[in-house]
Parts: sequence; C-alpha cells; structure tokens
Amino acid sequence: MATFIAIILSAVLTDNFITTQTYGICPFLGVSKKTSSALGMGVAVTLVMVLATAVTYPIYTFVMVPLEFDFLEIIFFIFIIASLVQMLEMIIRKISPSLYKAMGVYLPLITTNCAVLGVTELVIGDMSNILGAGVAMNMGWALLYALFAGVGFTLVMVIMSGLREKLNYYKTSKALAGFPIAMVTACFICMAFYVFSLIG
Repeated sequence: MATFIAIILSAVLTDNFITTQTYGICPFLGVSKKTSSALGMGVAVTLVMVLATAVTYPIYTFVMVPLEFDFLEIIFFIFIIASLVQMLEMIIRKISPSLYKAMGVYLPLITTNCAVLGVTELVIGDMSNILGAGVAMNMGWALLYALFAGVGFTLVMVIMSGLREKLNYYKTSKALAGFPIAMVTACFICMAFYVFSLIG
C-alpha cells in the first residue's frame, strides 16, 4: 500500500512531469490557451503514456534484454509511440473533429513529446527512490506510474489553461502580453508544485 501511494504522489505532485522534470513543455505552453483543448491534450497524452508503457515495458524486459539489444531501446520506443499516436490521431479525427482541430499540430507532436518517451524510459530504469528499498519494478507498477504521470500532466495543463483564460479578462502591460505572461504564470505553477517536494 505504501508503494501504491508513493507512486501516485510522486507521479502527480512531487515529480510531476511538467513542473519538476520539465517534460512536455511544448504542449504545456502551446495547447493551454483553452481548458477544453488542454484537457483533451492531457487525456490524449495520458492514454498514449499508458499504452506506450503497456507495449514497451514487456518488449524491453522479455525480448530486448534477453537478446542483448536493449541499447536500441530509444529507437524502438519512439517507433512504438509514433504508431500509437497515429492510431489515436485517426480515432480523435473521427470521434471529435473539433478537438482534433483545436489540438492542431500538437497532436502529432505527442510522438516526440519527451513526457511520453520519458515515462517509458523511467519505468525501465532505477526507481528505487519512489518504489522503496526491496520493491522491484513490474508491469503493474509501471502502468500505475504511467497512468498517474499522465494524470499529473493533465492536472498541470488544466490549471495552466484555467489561469490563462482568467488572464484574458485582465489588462496586461504590453511588455507582458501574450507569451511572457504565460511564462510568468508557468513559473508560479512550478513554484506551487515545488512545495510538495519540500513536504515529502
């Protein structure tokens, strides 16, 4: 139970992919102008994170490591992620054309989103600082981490988009209008999440 809670808290709050590890900054700044787009992107990234981990973890553990070509992991992982994103893109285009249009170029960019590649890399590495001493990584823990890493990603995306929508109602000086105020907002969000690492 302690490992379960540690994984959730770490993935969502203390080691959040955007605020702490600075993965996925491109969609964080690019798709966070509207909450609906940010939520859609967060859900899409979460889905790809879980699916990518579900495919890459067993391939790495049971195929690549025994055959000793685990040094090709990044090439294999990017190929798998790209395939999953292509399938997701076709599904979103068919189910929700408005969401597909809102995401624009950022949906295909999930392929190269370092948050997705990051989660697949992290779960095959040493995660003893999160899992605790004597607890080995397995498929269940890997999928749990991927799911809540995506939840943390979505949470920050939605917070950012909500703040940016609020900022549209206020007058901002010319020097801060647009992207600069978004960066200032992002800094305050990162500082707020940093508090969780101090508590832990």
